[in-house]
Amino acid sequence: MTKLENPVLMATIGAAQGLRGEVRVRTYTADATALGDYGHLHSEDGRVFEILEIREAKNVAIVRFRGINDRNAAEALAGLELFIDRDNLPDDELEEDEFYYADLEGLEAVDEEGKSYGTVSAVYDFGAGDLLELKGPGRRPALIPFSEAAVLEIDLEGGKILIDPQAAGLTENPEDDGPAPGFPKKGK
Repeated sequence: MTKLENPVLMATIGAAQGLRGEVRVRTYTADATALGDYGHLHSEDGRVFEILEIREAKNVAIVRFRGINDRNAAEALAGLELFIDRDNLPDDELEEDEFYYADLEGLEAVDEEGKSYGTVSAVYDFGAGDLLELKGPGRRPALIPFSEAAVLEIDLEGGKILIDPQAAGLTENPEDDGPAPGFPKKGK
C-alpha cells in the first residue's frame, strides 16, 4: 500500500463484538454507518480494511471487515486507528461555513493585533466540547476551547484562525484582582 498523502482519522477500533470477527468502532463521522461510504480504510502500518457489514449500536458502530472472521482476529485490532486520504472527503456537500476538522490543522492562531499563539496541531473531543491544540516554537502545547467565544473567525484560504486569547484561556483577565475565591495569592 502507498502511504496516504493527507490522512484523516475516521475511526478507532475498540473491543471485539461476538464470535464472528465483528468489532466495536468509534467513528468520527456525523452518521456512524456512513463510515463505509468513504471507501477502504487504512491503518498507519499500511493495512487496508474493507467494510463488509456495518450497523449502529449505542455510541459506536459494529463493523465486520473482510478477512477478520473470528474473535481472536477481532481482538488483535483493538486500539487501531483507521484513516482515509483527505481527497476522499466530499467538499461539494459542505455548506459555506462548514469545514472538516482536518482542515484546521496547520492554521496559525492569531489575535486581533496579529500576535501568533502557535498553529493548530490537533482537534480533540474528550466529551465536554471540542478543543484545539496549539503548538509554537519555544512554547508548550496549549489546549483552547473550540467555541464561538474563543475562536472568532476561521480563514482557511488565509491559513489563520482569529482567536480571543482571554476567552481561550491564554491570557489572564486584567480586571481580575487575583485567583479564584478559596485559592491563596502567590507568595502567601
